Amino acid sequence: MNPVVLATLGTMATTGRVLGLILFSIVSGWLLAYASVKSKPFENIYIPLIEVLESVPVFSFFPIVLLFFVTDIGGPLGVELAADFLVFTAVVWNIWMGAYQAFKTVPNEMLEVAENYKMGLLARLKNVYIPFSIPRIATNLLPSFSDGMFYITVSEVFSVGVHIYQTFGIGAVITDFMNEGNYNLVGLSLLVLGIFTTGIVLLLREYSNYAVAKYGLDSNLPVSRRGRIHFGNSARLINTLSSAKRLSIYTNKIPYRSVKEKEDEYYMEEKGRKWLNYVGAMIGLVLLLAIVYGAFSVITSVSGSTWSYLLSQVPSILVGLGYDYLRVTFITVLAFLLSITLGYYLAIHNTLDRIFIPLIQAFSAFPAPAYFPFLFGFLYGYTNVFGPFKDEFFIILLGFISTFYYVFFSFWMGVKALPSEYWEVMQNYNMGYWTKMRKIILPGTMPYLVAGISSTVNSAWGGLAIGEYWPQIYNNYNLIATHGVMAIIDNATATGNVALGSWASFIFAVVVVIYALLFTRNLMEIARKKYIAEEGIYAA
Repeated sequence: MNPVVLATLGTMATTGRVLGLILFSIVSGWLLAYASVKSKPFENIYIPLIEVLESVPVFSFFPIVLLFFVTDIGGPLGVELAADFLVFTAVVWNIWMGAYQAFKTVPNEMLEVAENYKMGLLARLKNVYIPFSIPRIATNLLPSFSDGMFYITVSEVFSVGVHIYQTFGIGAVITDFMNEGNYNLVGLSLLVLGIFTTGIVLLLREYSNYAVAKYGLDSNLPVSRRGRIHFGNSARLINTLSSAKRLSIYTNKIPYRSVKEKEDEYYMEEKGRKWLNYVGAMIGLVLLLAIVYGAFSVITSVSGSTWSYLLSQVPSILVGLGYDYLRVTFITVLAFLLSITLGYYLAIHNTLDRIFIPLIQAFSAFPAPAYFPFLFGFLYGYTNVFGPFKDEFFIILLGFISTFYYVFFSFWMGVKALPSEYWEVMQNYNMGYWTKMRKIILPGTMPYLVAGISSTVNSAWGGLAIGEYWPQIYNNYNLIATHGVMAIIDNATATGNVALGSWASFIFAVVVVIYALLFTRNLMEIARKKYIAEEGIYAA
């Protein structure tokens, strides 16, 4: 087949796979997010589970699941389902987390309106929760698409044990060309992939702008130019949600309800809440029993000598985990600084925004593992200044370019979504950059920042998992970290030490759960209670 046609068909298969799974993630995320905000037991299971599954690298945490698709289902269908599952695990957690955080931060005034109009489940989703979540989900579309494309080289071509499986897509096409040593066709495939990803990025970007314009919370509140600001009776809310117009189908006036009607409504609401709590508790109990059963099966199947060996490796695993968290922290800080400087500058300058944002989005969507060896070869001669930290530079670089866009685009979208009243206030008081950041921009975009930072921290592990153990990355050079839990997992898997790799992954997952409970949940609660910019409009 003609190489151009082959690369084009492979790119179409890959992008279709990623976009279809993103759509499924959005629909399922709405349902799960609504269940989590209505049922505390379900939320206590759901959020840590997302944190674990988002954080653990795709290709190191799911070999047993892949064995199910490949061995139990088998054939081309099993391989295709395995590839789809790997891509799904790359794109879904960010969208699910964004939907949950949006549902969690719906302003109380909007919920009161829904209660006053006695909306049912579908009406609340249609007119309140889903419209309010669309800007947040739109923020996560580009990172999710980028994540899906990042993992194409490990989703369309993967190994289970000593066997290699692949399904059709641009990842498999590029791998075949590289195995043949035909780097001209590799470059051609990357060019075709770049054209497709750039086109999709432009479409997603336009949709993000459309989502903020249509579903963002805003008003035309007049603000006096000088002196103390007086809102008085002139404040009126418009365009809170495009779906607000649909509220008129219920009534134009809140009807009078008797005490008995209010008591009946309260009883039904409490009954529904208890039902959701029971369902959430049952789901949590089933998951807990499955985890306990799986743990019991593993423990009883491992010999005592193997357990002694695994326990002796705990100190080195914890040390490696500490090194990796330092790397993740450094990457997150760099991404945050880039966001509040370049991201803010582009968000307030429309001309530059329309030029550079598509370029950054296209770059972030381009799979880093496909071009990083060439970047490594180009930069290698210039990195002698780092001395013994040369490998560390490349590991951090790969981790950064594979995950910086989470907090960057979340903050950028948060700035774009700030209600116009805040910009008028900043202009009226002639605020400087740091004053804007400290008093309005950072507090107003806090829910977006929490989502972006959380996803950056949880997704940086994918880049580290590749960068810390990459034999023969370029010209027979091995990029291998001296310390790092990802290096331990990758090296154990490559050498067939499945027990050590699984044990290190388990310890890593436990730490991630603790991180989810102590950091993400509490930070999201603070953002929900204190930093919802839209509620400032209602308060005015």
